[in-house]
Amino acid sequence: MKSWVREVLITVGLAVAIYLIIQTSLQNSVVYDVSMQPTLLAGQRLIVIKPAYNFREPERGEIIIVRPPTDPNREFVKRLIGLPGDIIEVKGGTVYVNQVPLEEPYIKEKPRYTLAPVKIPEDNYFVLGDNRNNSSDSHLGWTVTRDHIVGWAWLRYWPLGKFGGAGSYYLKPQVSPRSAVTVIFWQ
Repeated sequence: MKSWVREVLITVGLAVAIYLIIQTSLQNSVVYDVSMQPTLLAGQRLIVIKPAYNFREPERGEIIIVRPPTDPNREFVKRLIGLPGDIIEVKGGTVYVNQVPLEEPYIKEKPRYTLAPVKIPEDNYFVLGDNRNNSSDSHLGWTVTRDHIVGWAWLRYWPLGKFGGAGSYYLKPQVSPRSAVTVIFWQ
């Protein structure tokens, strides 16, 4: 009888431990609006890796879940465009990062707005929806601090016909203002 009770306690303990590990490291998220079209559609379900950025830095082009400063009780799905120290500008329907235009095959249509150059503060990130003209995002004047990044959207699992990666598109590295080198040509 003792060994049976011990086996049940071990099994229950392992089940609780596995449940707690999953709860603290994975999250189920639902796409509620059209701001990420065409990459993500309303109603799609995502698996989010919450501790992803405990082990590495966020990368430009990743789809992430954020709590915007305008409503920290909500969670938005957005694409990470600007890293700390970057200078972001939107003009002529193109997003520029550190004066280099982004190639963005994933957007629904080019933005019809402009954004004067803005430098992203330390520990802040600039996010945009792929549906640039129908998205509440950083072009409206806010950035996301590191502690308001919930996690990395890793996998679409519903509907089954759209099963696969969440749609991160790793953008080519841009020249950082901190690492820019001035070259002077003498005539």
